[in-house]
Amino acid sequence: MLAKVERAEAGYTARFEHHWNHSVQEVWSYLTDNEKLAKWFTELHVEELREGGLIKFNMQDGTFEELTIVELKIPSVLAYTWGDDIVHFELDQEPNGCRLVLTEKIKTITPHTPRDLAGWHVCLEVISALLDGRTIDSRKEAWNKWYEKYVQEIQKITNQ
Repeated sequence: MLAKVERAEAGYTARFEHHWNHSVQEVWSYLTDNEKLAKWFTELHVEELREGGLIKFNMQDGTFEELTIVELKIPSVLAYTWGDDIVHFELDQEPNGCRLVLTEKIKTITPHTPRDLAGWHVCLEVISALLDGRTIDSRKEAWNKWYEKYVQEIQKITNQ
C-alpha cells in the first residue's frame, strides 16, 4: 500500500502504516540494533541511541552524513533528521503483534522525494520479510515499481 502523502502546515507528510504479527520489541530491534539495521538499510549505523544522539548515514563515497535523534522513547518512538526533513517511527502494541507508523515530515518536495519514498517503502517490505524469515528477491525491481507510483503520487499533490 502506498504511503499517504499530504500537504501539511510546514510542507508535506508521508505516512506509511504496517501491522505485523511480531512484538514491539522485535520490530524495535530492527530500527535500533546495528546488526539488524544493516540487514535492511546498510548505510545507517546508530552511533548514540539517545535524544541528541547520532545515526550515521554512509554516503558510500568515504563521507558520512550525521542524522540527529530528535525524539526517543524506547521501545516505541524513534525520530531523526533526514536532511531538512524528519523521519519518525512509532510502534504500538496490538493484540496479535504491533503497528508501525513511519512518518516523514518533508519540508520541500524535490525531484529526490519519490526516490526516498520508494526507498522507505521497500525498506519496510524488507523488514516485513526479515521478521517473517523471508527474503526479497530483488530490492531494485521492487524499488523501480514503487518509484514510478510515488512519482505519480507526488505529481498529484504538487499539481493541486
